[in-house]
Amino acid sequence: MTSTNEIRRSFLDYFAANGHEEVPSAPLVPFSDPTLMFVNAGMVPFKNAFTGLETPPAPRATSSQKCVRAGGKHNDLDNVGYTARHHTFFEMLGNFSFGDYFKERAIDHAWTLLTKEWGLDPEKLLVTVYHTDDEAFDLWKKRTGFADDKIIRIPTKDNFWAMGSDGPCGPCSEIFYDHGDHIWGGPPGSPEEDGDRFVEIWNLVFMQFTQEADEIVGDLPKPSIDTGMGIERVAAVMQGVHDNYDTDTFKALIGASEALTGVKAEGDQTASHRVIADHLRSTSFLLADGVLPSNEGRGYVLRRIMRRAMRHAHLLGASEPLMHRLVPELVSEMGAAYPELVRGQPLIQEVLEREETQFRRTLDKGLKLLDEATGDMGEGGTLDGETAFKLYDTYGFPYDLTEDALRNRGIGVDKDGFDAAMAQQKAAARAAWKGSGEAASEEVWFDIAEREGSTEFTGYSSDTGEAEVVALVKDGKEIDSASEGDDVIVLTNQTPFYGESGGQTGDAGRIWTPEGLEIAVSTTNKPLGRLHTHVAKVAKGTIKVGDAVHLEIDAGRRDRIRANHSATHLVHAALRNRLGDHVTQKGSLVSDDRFRFDFSHPKPLSDEDIAAIEAEVNEEIRANETVGTRLMTPDDAVAAGALALFGEKYGDEVRVLSMGRKGDEGKNYSVELCGGTHVEATGDIGLFKIVSESAVSSGVRRIEALTGEAARQWLLSRDEAVRAIAGALKTSPDEAAARVSALVEERKRLEKELAEAKRALALGGGGSGDAAGADEEIGGITFSGQVIEGLNPKELRPLLDEAKKRMGSGVAAICAVNDGKGAFAVAVTDDLTDRVSAVDLVRAGVEALGGKGGGGRPDMAQGGGPDGAKADDALAAVRTALERENA
Repeated sequence: MTSTNEIRRSFLDYFAANGHEEVPSAPLVPFSDPTLMFVNAGMVPFKNAFTGLETPPAPRATSSQKCVRAGGKHNDLDNVGYTARHHTFFEMLGNFSFGDYFKERAIDHAWTLLTKEWGLDPEKLLVTVYHTDDEAFDLWKKRTGFADDKIIRIPTKDNFWAMGSDGPCGPCSEIFYDHGDHIWGGPPGSPEEDGDRFVEIWNLVFMQFTQEADEIVGDLPKPSIDTGMGIERVAAVMQGVHDNYDTDTFKALIGASEALTGVKAEGDQTASHRVIADHLRSTSFLLADGVLPSNEGRGYVLRRIMRRAMRHAHLLGASEPLMHRLVPELVSEMGAAYPELVRGQPLIQEVLEREETQFRRTLDKGLKLLDEATGDMGEGGTLDGETAFKLYDTYGFPYDLTEDALRNRGIGVDKDGFDAAMAQQKAAARAAWKGSGEAASEEVWFDIAEREGSTEFTGYSSDTGEAEVVALVKDGKEIDSASEGDDVIVLTNQTPFYGESGGQTGDAGRIWTPEGLEIAVSTTNKPLGRLHTHVAKVAKGTIKVGDAVHLEIDAGRRDRIRANHSATHLVHAALRNRLGDHVTQKGSLVSDDRFRFDFSHPKPLSDEDIAAIEAEVNEEIRANETVGTRLMTPDDAVAAGALALFGEKYGDEVRVLSMGRKGDEGKNYSVELCGGTHVEATGDIGLFKIVSESAVSSGVRRIEALTGEAARQWLLSRDEAVRAIAGALKTSPDEAAARVSALVEERKRLEKELAEAKRALALGGGGSGDAAGADEEIGGITFSGQVIEGLNPKELRPLLDEAKKRMGSGVAAICAVNDGKGAFAVAVTDDLTDRVSAVDLVRAGVEALGGKGGGGRPDMAQGGGPDGAKADDALAAVRTALERENA
């Protein structure tokens, strides 16, 4: 048997031996297509190369690309677990030609690999071509010797591929494998084509045309090749099985699930084990690429996948969280091919365990509601959309999870009703993804980048420079010149201005010439990751394309940014040392006045944690070690111990920043990949102070901090505040805390004594109001009413309990007035609750106080209103209600 790992390696090795550059899988978060939620095909990372917007990595390339289809247009989630070939996560093997070879060589490679290298029986294969693609038909016939009926012409869009309504397009040729006549189904194009006998294993796309508005307008100047082979499908073929879930990787994951649950993957339980195995892969890879569960966008889709798997773990009877315990088996199966799984394993396990623990708390409640709503339904019934939405909105059940839960009972869900309920909460509930999370780049930047190349950044070593103006952009269009008063974006061939990226804000400063040009730069951006664009306003003179200009950053501002950025690296190391290696950076914002740092951690930091982190960072600052930078390949940098951010797109060469003292193993305190600007020595940071710590989202915390003079000024303001407090208390600053503590305790004691006095006064019959606590008869019922100024509302119920005991039979009401507001409570002895209700009486009193509602039990109820001056009116309202009830 050929393992999935061997198949992957064999594919990549074959094409590498045939002149293809092996390209690592891109992250699942797409950078080349802002319309996609996740990378869903092997060619997605190469889209800009195919359209000519980027230079391809090589004339020929090959990759094994991780893909996810679980949201938006490409959503296979509902079918996963119930079919043989649907997955949320899959790997797509591919070979690509960027204007190098075309149809003949692509067909030759496919046939050679399948039949010669892998030894598949040619009799088991058949191919399709687009119905007008005679060239592909003839090439297949020549190469394979197939009869005409094994080269099937398909006239539909199934065999014609397009990148969009505009852009490259071309015919496809799909290779199918015949699993045998014991399985129902017919070849593609036949009435039985939806059967499972003939399975597509490889799609060859021949990009040869360009189209506009879905109409072919011409030939591509450089025809190209894009192929995609689902590794799960070809593994099934090569391992002699028909079902993807019977391949080695899935068998290992399902076996681990069986072992941990004690339930065999048989009968009705089969689908649950399959869902768990599939969703374990997608959730783990998404977490490894930096996606965290949330209530919107990618994070929401991730949470949906997680919860679907967790519900199936619940169905299998797992009494404890299951998913995180399966991660080691996944890493064992796929970690060698995808080292990000190994690096991310601690975080993956921690997030999965936390999410499953939280989900289990609401799962029982949601399923109980679902059972109540469908208890009388038989097969063919339909759950109303409002209940489905309540499950989603209140219990976190995605719609597809509700559908999945009812599937085995043959009950459907009113999707239109669900959508209508969702529409009512559009602002809060709609989480439809509008793009990849990266700002969609305007075409103008691609044009400039292709024409001028990347901007050379000279700001690591200099705060000033000279350059040539290569482009001016205003309102999204290139212009030739800009004059005084114009807002314009200036691009130069080189610049010391840092473009905003990696969390570091862009530089500000000036562009000028000796002839009198003066331009104020407010910030600098970095579109496409390789252009530095100066956002500016012309203060004096005229600037033209081709001008030679001087550039000068605001050096003081840059120094403050440098200090804050360098501090983020020290705080990252300190957090990991204090809290554990699961801590990874999840975002940062570095400006000149402060910085914030987001990191993965499941709970708030304690005061002791914050103090320890501050002390550790400041210790490294005082050591004043030189900050070192090296240029390395990403792989070498990670191998050397540098921390890389999951999901970041690194180039062929990266800057490795080393900070702080070296430990026993010879490694600096902090070693990370970073392209930002930094201090020359840690002592340049000056001082570090955390000013806040808070939650950003589930499992992500945020630190806000200050460095240097800003930190000193913050501490100075606190010192002045302490001195002011000490002066008011007529004590020294050192004694101020103890003095405040003593005053607080004294106030608590006095408040307690006052409350006891008021309680005693109330029990003794004192108080204001018409009755002043005296009992009176109303309709044959004894009534006691009191108004007590300054009484803590918490004392109302104990006082009323005492009143009920004293009266034996009757109704008691007390209004406590504090800060102009009234808290009102009524008690009714048990023998009278069948005649009068405390809830009705308290609502009458609350209305008199200008409030609404009030509630409780028939024997005791409480409410309040804003107008405490109407306290006597509240008592009068109760009297009136009693008279009315007993008239």
